[in-house]
Order: sequence, then structure tokens, then C-alpha cells
Amino acid sequence: MIHIAHLKKQLPAGPTVLDDISFRADDGEFIAIKGASGSGKSMLLKCLALQESWTSGSYKVDGKEVPTTWSGRYRIRREVALIEEKPSLHPGRTALKNVLVGSAAQASALRRLTGMVRNDDYMGAMDTLEKLGLLDKAHSKADKLSGGERQRVAVARALVHGAKVLLADEPVSGLDPHAADKVLGDLKRLCKEQGLIVIAVLHQGDWAERYADRIIGLSGGKLALQVNGRRLTEREKNLL
Repeated sequence: MIHIAHLKKQLPAGPTVLDDISFRADDGEFIAIKGASGSGKSMLLKCLALQESWTSGSYKVDGKEVPTTWSGRYRIRREVALIEEKPSLHPGRTALKNVLVGSAAQASALRRLTGMVRNDDYMGAMDTLEKLGLLDKAHSKADKLSGGERQRVAVARALVHGAKVLLADEPVSGLDPHAADKVLGDLKRLCKEQGLIVIAVLHQGDWAERYADRIIGLSGGKLALQVNGRRLTEREKNLL
């Protein structure tokens, strides 16, 4: 469970980009973040992923305040994974190798440099790729994969390295409808089957209304709405 209360982010000698944001995310929940450009959506995800600090407010994971020590934050970075709009994969490595080696936030420098893994890790990675419909792409180089396949490789990589919370920043931007459905359908299924928390920025179209258990709307860095997943009314859309 994630619980943030009165979170505020002010840029140094600049504007306040997040102002008094409070919500909780329970295990197994898919939450969509909506809002116009500049509303604070991406900054919120970066704060939750500990890639950005916040000015004030409380951030708890499983009922405990996020630690200030390096070792404590390293654990949180493994469990709370940020998946960017264009995932950073090594283009010359296969999908399987990208999953095994991990991202800079989740895997050790030695593993990322040498690629050394245990046999159990190999089997776990193959199982995860299979669950995401990518078993036939395991030995394909990352630069040969489609946009949707790269997104699912990034999801598999996060899961293999211990993620319990997936923060996805516009994960279906630029994808065709079929690929977008596949990515979001997989994320929704992982919530229900594995109890993962997914918090995804879904700005365009009706993806949030179709897949989210809850929709959170931001406007000007403030919490503009918070409703159960459903079709938004025109009044609610105008708030964003």
C-alpha cells in the first residue's frame, strides 16, 4: 500500500508543481492519473519513484515512512519501479538479457556490466516473459521489438527485480490501439493476479475510463478529482 499526504513539490526559486496531493493506493489497484500538460503528472510519478525529492508532506509504503538512508531508499527503488514512455533498454541485448540485467535503479552495477545471472533468475525471467506474451521474443534484440513489446519487456524487467508497484508514464503513447490494449490489459491482469499496484499516467483517449479502478485528476499541480473508474462526466473532464 502507498499513502501520500499533503505532498508538495516546489522547484528551487521556482513554481510549486505539486500542491497538497493526498491519496492512497491499495494492493491490486490500477490507478490512472489524468491531467493537461504541465499539471504535475510526471513529477508525481518521479517523486513516488524517488527520482525527485518533495518539499513537504508524507510518503508511506506499507505503512512506513519512506526512509532517508541510502540503503532504505535502495529497497524502495527496487519495489517501486518507474516505466517511462520510452523505456531505456539496451538495444544490442535481447529481451531476455534486458530483463535479467535490469535497470540502473533496480540491479547492481556488477550485474549490469557483466550480465552474470543465476539459473533460477533465468527461469524466472522466462516465466515472466511468457506471462506477458513475449516468450517468442525472448531472444530478439531490443531494437527489433515494437513499441508495445518494449513496454512489456520493461514491465517484465521491473517484476523480475522485485517491483511491487509499477509507475507507468504514458505507457501507451504512440502505440496503435491493439498494442495499447495489450499493454494495459497485461497491467490490469497483473494487478488482479499478483496484487501489484499500478499507477499510470493516461492522458489521451478513454484508456483511463476503460482500465482504471480509480481515476485521479490533476490541474495546476492540485488534486482536481478522484473518482472510481468509470466514464467521466463533461464537468469532470472540464476540471482537467
